[in-house]
Amino acid sequence: MFWYSIASLTPAILLIVACLRGGPWPLFAVFLITVVVFFLDRLSRRLPTQPHTGRALSLVLAAVHFILLPLGVWALAGSPILSTTDKVLIYIGLGLFFGQISNSNAHELIHASTKWPRRIGTAIYCSLLHGHHVSAHLRVHHIHVATDSDPNSARLREGFYAYALRALRGEFMAGLHADSRQRRGKRHVLTHPYVIYILGAILTLAASFALAGWRGIVAMLAVAAYAQFQLLLSDYVQHYGLRRTVKEDGKTEPVGPQHSWNAPAWYSSAMMLNAPRHSDHHMRPLRAFPALDLIPGTMPMLPRSLPVMAVLALVPPLWRRVMDRRVARWQPLSDQD
Repeated sequence: MFWYSIASLTPAILLIVACLRGGPWPLFAVFLITVVVFFLDRLSRRLPTQPHTGRALSLVLAAVHFILLPLGVWALAGSPILSTTDKVLIYIGLGLFFGQISNSNAHELIHASTKWPRRIGTAIYCSLLHGHHVSAHLRVHHIHVATDSDPNSARLREGFYAYALRALRGEFMAGLHADSRQRRGKRHVLTHPYVIYILGAILTLAASFALAGWRGIVAMLAVAAYAQFQLLLSDYVQHYGLRRTVKEDGKTEPVGPQHSWNAPAWYSSAMMLNAPRHSDHHMRPLRAFPALDLIPGTMPMLPRSLPVMAVLALVPPLWRRVMDRRVARWQPLSDQD
């Protein structure tokens, strides 16, 4: 668990110091999450599978999240010592941390087999104003992944920006419909998951206002938008163009290793708690992150790390030039025409 702890907690420590002190620390934090991670990924290392649950690290990261989020909002909206440059760098660093590490950790926790870790994971998503992702992910994405019924599975030739507009609305409504169907006949509206998600968002914004007034709310909305943007990029990259085939009986084939993109880069994978080992996660959703495996040859591999490919996705023509031919190796293009 050493590398997982170092890769995921070090950015948080630097960001906490950056929020409190400013100076060179905001630059150090952003430099670590971007440039240092990029070069460490270039080293020829592999994270072995481990029989650990990783739960202790997940709970520590959850505690760090709920320290760093209000501290970050205060730093951006209320700190009297930070310069504009400090705040811009802190905003970038917070967005990357919450988008790549807190999101990955919340994802790990909502898949837990016990109640309290799931609640903590849900609270993290609610604090990023994205609570409905819990329902959309568990009740829609994992069931309908790599089909048109999943709003978070990007279609072949679909640019990221078109996908983001479709997925933002689509996952909110798909999760709502899935929850409402499951709760059919239940009268207590206040226990509906979406009521909890909305109340969580209201509580987050109220806390932001208490910290720094209306500027606090603006800072919170900006940080949450950046974190959600990172999550959309991750979903886009990890499922772009891959589709499950429909069999002659009209049923969709089971989810297999060929239905998610994976990234072999070791350090960014450790930082994101093996989220880039995506095929194994979809085949075994209850498997803890240290035990997720990566099998080249049976699982589609991205040419670079997940963060690098997310940047590439921001330029749709370049993204399609790199990825469409790789999609064709795993399924005929005609299947999606």
